[in-house]
Amino acid sequence: MKKLYLVRHAKSSWADLGMDDFDRPLNLRGEEDAPHMAKQLKKHHVVPSHMITSPANRALSTCRIFAKSLHFENKNIIKEQMLYHASADAILKILGLLPEHKRDREDVVLLFGHNPGITEFANALLGIGIDNIPTCGIVEATLNIESWAAISFGCGKLDSFTYPKDSK
Repeated sequence: MKKLYLVRHAKSSWADLGMDDFDRPLNLRGEEDAPHMAKQLKKHHVVPSHMITSPANRALSTCRIFAKSLHFENKNIIKEQMLYHASADAILKILGLLPEHKRDREDVVLLFGHNPGITEFANALLGIGIDNIPTCGIVEATLNIESWAAISFGCGKLDSFTYPKDSK
């Protein structure tokens, strides 16, 4: 069994309309929501084996906030260029290439990405119909697989779906 948390990046700033989309930072709401949502995972004793993120500023910043809260070292964060505006198929491929963990604890992955791909991936992976994962929303899933190489659409079940407005 594998545990997967899909996290959409926190709310980003549109203050500088000339800024490249890749470089957009978190806005004030994003800087407040990310620590709040990270604390929700910490409260449930989530211990990540891997944290993988789009390298876009808003996703990487969200990931680093979660890493700090969950005592995961920044140097161990996997930055995957293909996650920037990834399709559901691309996300599946990325997860299928993850290295296996040591068998002394549950394998838990947090993946930070963007819409629409992260919502499409959650729906295909879990056979559900979420319309939209809002900014800083978290989909928690249990996957019925023994290795990441075996990941496929439909292999998991939804454990929870939370987002900032729902959890305050």
